[in-house]
Amino acid sequence: MPNFTAVDKFLESHLTESLEELKTLTAQPSVAAQNLGMAETAQLVKEMLQVRGFAADLYDTGGFPVVIAHQQGTSDKTLLIYNHYDVQPPEPFDLWTSPPFEPEERDGRIYGRGISDDKGHFVSRLLAIDALLDIYGDLPCTIKFILEGEEEIGSVHLPAFINKHRDTLSADACIWEFGGVDHRDIPMQYLGLRGICYVELSVQTAAMDVHSGLGGSIFPNAAWRLNWALSTLKDQDEHINLPDFYDPILPPTEMDVQMLSELPPVSEEYRSRYGVDQFLKDFQNETELRIAGVFEPTCTICGLTSGYQGSGSKTVQPAKASAKVDFRLVPNQTPKQVLNQLRAHLDREGFPDVEITFLGGGPPARTDPEDPFVKLVVDTSAEAFGAPMQLVPMVGGSGPNHAFINTLKLPVVTTGIGYPGSNAHAPNENIRIDLYLKGAKHISRIIHAFGQA
Repeated sequence: MPNFTAVDKFLESHLTESLEELKTLTAQPSVAAQNLGMAETAQLVKEMLQVRGFAADLYDTGGFPVVIAHQQGTSDKTLLIYNHYDVQPPEPFDLWTSPPFEPEERDGRIYGRGISDDKGHFVSRLLAIDALLDIYGDLPCTIKFILEGEEEIGSVHLPAFINKHRDTLSADACIWEFGGVDHRDIPMQYLGLRGICYVELSVQTAAMDVHSGLGGSIFPNAAWRLNWALSTLKDQDEHINLPDFYDPILPPTEMDVQMLSELPPVSEEYRSRYGVDQFLKDFQNETELRIAGVFEPTCTICGLTSGYQGSGSKTVQPAKASAKVDFRLVPNQTPKQVLNQLRAHLDREGFPDVEITFLGGGPPARTDPEDPFVKLVVDTSAEAFGAPMQLVPMVGGSGPNHAFINTLKLPVVTTGIGYPGSNAHAPNENIRIDLYLKGAKHISRIIHAFGQA
């Protein structure tokens, strides 16, 4: 039987040391969108793995480097762990209580950009590995890490990289970059991710901005032009108007609906946490809301830019306008399909001048809830978190899991240290120290059980 008393004692006694290592990694900026600190962070991650006995290398992708590491275990099983070292931009700075790249501990939490998404998950896994190596001398199974630097900008180069290096990345199962508990502190097992197609729409109507008194009644206005184009993308009933947009979609299965119906109510928690008075539709029950949240595609305007937006007034007619738009995709939609549909729609509606720039994306993917590795991860969760995991068929977010599931042919599971108040992608991003320790305990049990499976 595994000596988890000794493992847990190691984790608890080395927690402060591990958190200091996490603070060092978090203090190193790694904003992919701004090419800030990326090479330095990739090197730091490589060294963190090497000091633990991993053979680690940096691989060129055509973008930011991928870190791949490998350490042989005592069984013939291989577990692949995926994380990313890039983080979201920290702006707006004025909404942070403490500077985003100066990690600060307050009230059982540590605050800093990227500490939850995704650096805390990575370092907590290293803590679990430290414990196993210290207690047993060897890993119970072979561990491979892959850490990319482009997850927050759409993992543009990762699918092709994985296809090229599929032998190097061969494994029997995969632990995904995130995981955690819901608002009740119950650990959740997320079995799939929606896809995404992220684009920038732009239009130019003149060579330069013009005095609005001169051009307002005789020149085309780029901001109006773009707004008219955007208004055609979906109607007020949330129906997306792209041609054949809904044709490929697979509806949720009976098992999907059953899993969602067994989850606790979230509507009041959403209203309280996010300050919303109503939802987009009049959902009849919580299951309908949950189905819409993951099994319906979206078209979201993420940002608009045009003309003057500073303080005071400036009477100017903008010559250029742009918008960032994302489409969250459900089975069996693909970014390529949506790009073609979007171009056809804009042309049909009389907007051939609106330019589409593809900024990244990937298709949705799911793991079979009845896969034995899912059961192993769920069965080992209760001892670490104090409650067994609940299965969730899909989540609304997106990531490059399609390449892991469909190219590497791996079951992909989630577990980690996240919680609803972690503020990932927002100011005051944070982790809870108690969940950091619980996440490490769960990883240590997964690795051991997988080696014995």
